[in-house]
Amino acid sequence: MKERKTFACAFTGHRPGRFCFGYDEEHEQCKQLKSVLADQIAALIDAGITTFYTGMAQGVDQWAAAIVLALSEEHPGIRLIAVLPCETQANKWSVDQRERHFNILAECDDVITLAGHYTPTCMLERNRYLVDHAEYLLAVYDNGIRGGTAHTIRYAEKRGRKIISIHPDTLHIATEVDLEALRRRKHLRIVK
Repeated sequence: MKERKTFACAFTGHRPGRFCFGYDEEHEQCKQLKSVLADQIAALIDAGITTFYTGMAQGVDQWAAAIVLALSEEHPGIRLIAVLPCETQANKWSVDQRERHFNILAECDDVITLAGHYTPTCMLERNRYLVDHAEYLLAVYDNGIRGGTAHTIRYAEKRGRKIISIHPDTLHIATEVDLEALRRRKHLRIVK
């Protein structure tokens, strides 16, 4: 598979159930996290990023997608591409969650679907596709060592991507340099 690097950024992050506020998007901490996420996306646009990739999972992926769509009104050259792990991604979600999912998809510039139905590897393949097609990875990451977000960050590191990570509890923003410093101090253990 030939890798295509562009001025693009992919998103990764935990599902809402992992956050202290859960699915409560009216919670003050959720609002603050979305604000920090919006600031980082705006800064990436100002730095010349024109294409954004979202995996369309609940939480961070969809919040970031909605932010990109809102910012695209001020920046008409911005593109949002959804990369679905499978056509059935939203089948078991609530009616409201599915409605949000399909409303965002309707506004995307492109929708790429990697599999017809769920497979044990489709989420991993989606995450790798996101990283393979972007120079930057913007993550909402709690420094855990397990899960799709941790795996995606490790894969992005191996691929030499520029990583920006927002900690969901502290809202601290870390770059790849900060992540390496944490590893050296053993505050962050990334298993490779």
